[in-house]
Amino acid sequence: MPAAPSFKSDFLRTFAARGAYYDCSAPEELDRLFASERVTAYIGFDCTADSLHVGSLVQLMTLRRLQQAGHKPILLMGGGTTKAGDPSGKDETRQLLTGEQIEANKQSILSGISHLLQFGDGPSDAILVDNAEWLDKLDYIPFLRDVGRHFSVNRMLTMESVKLRLDREQPLSFLEFNYSIMQAYDFVELYKRYGCKLQSSGSDQWGNVVSGIELGRRMEQAQLFGLTTPLITTASGAKMGKTVVGAVWLNAARVSPYDYWQFWRNTEDGDVGRFLRLFTDLPEAEIARLEKLEGAELNDAKKVLATEATAILHGRAAATGAEETSRSAFEDGASAAGLPTISARLPDGILNLAVAAGLASSNSEARKLIANNGLKLNDATVSDPKLTVDTSALNNDGVLKLSSGKKKHVLVKPA
Repeated sequence: MPAAPSFKSDFLRTFAARGAYYDCSAPEELDRLFASERVTAYIGFDCTADSLHVGSLVQLMTLRRLQQAGHKPILLMGGGTTKAGDPSGKDETRQLLTGEQIEANKQSILSGISHLLQFGDGPSDAILVDNAEWLDKLDYIPFLRDVGRHFSVNRMLTMESVKLRLDREQPLSFLEFNYSIMQAYDFVELYKRYGCKLQSSGSDQWGNVVSGIELGRRMEQAQLFGLTTPLITTASGAKMGKTVVGAVWLNAARVSPYDYWQFWRNTEDGDVGRFLRLFTDLPEAEIARLEKLEGAELNDAKKVLATEATAILHGRAAATGAEETSRSAFEDGASAAGLPTISARLPDGILNLAVAAGLASSNSEARKLIANNGLKLNDATVSDPKLTVDTSALNNDGVLKLSSGKKKHVLVKPA
């Protein structure tokens, strides 16, 4: 990861200090821009699912940091680009969604992140925009003449999302091939409509960001900027937001505030300080104190991380409730000292473990329990009956916690 420049503007200096900076275009000019005016910046999310997941949280926190520094964030929903499908990181064409499905996904996503940003008409209030507003209205030939002529097919073929498919001799539809053009055009439209001069994204989207910057220069003679964040991995090298039971979704209907709290509570020791900076609003002095804790005291820092991260997403009341639920379930008599415990050889299938723990009388019953969202592993709902559980799933106490309902809990120690 490139070293962050010595920024002078408050936003970029704080952004880099909290570990969110990866790279940017024209860093000195962007630094001067932040120091001299209120910057309007955007981040876009397609509506391919009914919830974003923790992997999107760095980007959402970027919008939050912009707003906290007095700048103006735009949350761009991809109602238009979702109809094409982003080929980035995909080995095959995404399933096409109907307009009704896209709209339902958009509304669901927004309901899950409503606590993160303040929307309104104030100078630094966030703006919600949907790129379907302009993409759905484009005329094909004029768009090719006005926008398409600025794109070289030679260069587009070298973009990672395209090159990956071609190298693997996997089909890439013409619809997907146009995705990067539409994404670049978003930047131009936002500049024209809102004076937006900055796009932020994950580092894997750098090629698309540069395309938007170039298109703005050619069509509007505008100096636009890009700012990227790192792709977050854990101290052990695992992809951020992936757990043994699947993705950690941001919508409460997908992952409850309690399960979300538990996800952060189970943070690896080496990630506590970094995640406190990235995913909470705690001041640096408090973070520095917490990350120095060792042994059992480090668990207190993890609880602070869990509560603060949950409060940002779900609200303070939900975070406090999740913390209290965890305390009553684990510390007030239902912890390792009070729960029944079995031993099992790992790795093993989740069905076998559920039967061995006495939570189901047979594999068939265990499958039904999973189908009804009734089985939890380390307080996260299990959705895959074929799941294989190994030692990477052990919690901070070195055990697995299997649960059926709210009161049936069994600890599994590796044999």
